[in-house]
Amino acid sequence: MRKWLISLLLIVLVLAGCQGSSPKGEVTVYVAAPLTGFQANGGQTVLGGAKLAAAKLNQSGGLLGYEVKVVPLDDESDSDVAMAMADEVAAAVAGGEQVLGVIGHYNSGQTLAAMETYKDLPIIVITPTASETSISQRGYRNFFRVNASDAVQARVDAGFLVNTLGAQRVAVVNNDTEYGVGLGREITAELQKLGAEVVLTRQVTEGQERYDAEVAAIQSAAPDAIFYAGYEIEAPYLRVALAQAGVTAPMLASDGAFLSATIDEAGGAAEGMYVSAFAPSPQTVADSQWIKEYQAVDFRNPDTYSINGYSALMVLAEGVKKANSLDAGKIGNALHGATVDTLAGKLTYDAQGDLTDPTVYVFQVKDNAFVQVSP
Repeated sequence: MRKWLISLLLIVLVLAGCQGSSPKGEVTVYVAAPLTGFQANGGQTVLGGAKLAAAKLNQSGGLLGYEVKVVPLDDESDSDVAMAMADEVAAAVAGGEQVLGVIGHYNSGQTLAAMETYKDLPIIVITPTASETSISQRGYRNFFRVNASDAVQARVDAGFLVNTLGAQRVAVVNNDTEYGVGLGREITAELQKLGAEVVLTRQVTEGQERYDAEVAAIQSAAPDAIFYAGYEIEAPYLRVALAQAGVTAPMLASDGAFLSATIDEAGGAAEGMYVSAFAPSPQTVADSQWIKEYQAVDFRNPDTYSINGYSALMVLAEGVKKANSLDAGKIGNALHGATVDTLAGKLTYDAQGDLTDPTVYVFQVKDNAFVQVSP
């Protein structure tokens, strides 16, 4: 134990020592995500990953001689707050701050809201997790993802339900956010393409806790699988209600439920359920040294979307290196069509800022932990 603590302290000192001021000054990268509230854990994992990426970049001299400074922005999972955060970024740019970009936002609704401001700023925006398909279809030249869109998630999840679980009668439930509505619509179409029957579609309210009517409708429809498009503030309670009603059909929840709260709040009922995700487990793609370095900058273990936050900032850094410039237009041009090697895999970008070959992962809850089952 003592040796481990000494090792961790040395890493802290090394990383801290690498964050001294650069002769050229600083470039700012904002990380916009929910850092408080119901999605704070997911947002904090993104921030932790970005902080580690910045520390490692600064350790090797920064970007074009500039130190990378990470500034967190808490959007509270609220679109009005996200727009206020975007105004803060705009004010920083207008005030002469060297703003390189934004890693964010975490959710699709907040990303859509903030992009109305970001699209006119000389910055690069890289979302670690926002998946609503239309975001990248709006002609933004400064927007990129490190994750799959919901069009891809719907296709992969529908294939998992039909081809892996053998489902032919599926109930589709979604929450009433832009993300939930869009994904619910897209997976319905993908299931039908595969010849499965969608025997029920149902919309619930974001943050809903009781599901008596929904469970009764699901029981009446008698599906052989259930898909839920929404967040961890609904998925565990729906899962508990289904279990209490004796519904045994397998349940697959979308990436919005890929947080520990889904397991914790279900009180044991989450065991066996499936959740799709936009990242591999850090323990499967990162070595022990990376994990120790992460613990040094974030003082906890990497989780959920630490890989995405880390990879997003590394993609931004690679764009700077390829362009040999801090100019957002040149960085964007360098990234379109480029391939970047990250912990999330080789990421190749199309003209819209989407990945050409994104991966969607599927986890199953086993012994109160997410265990990757696909790919």
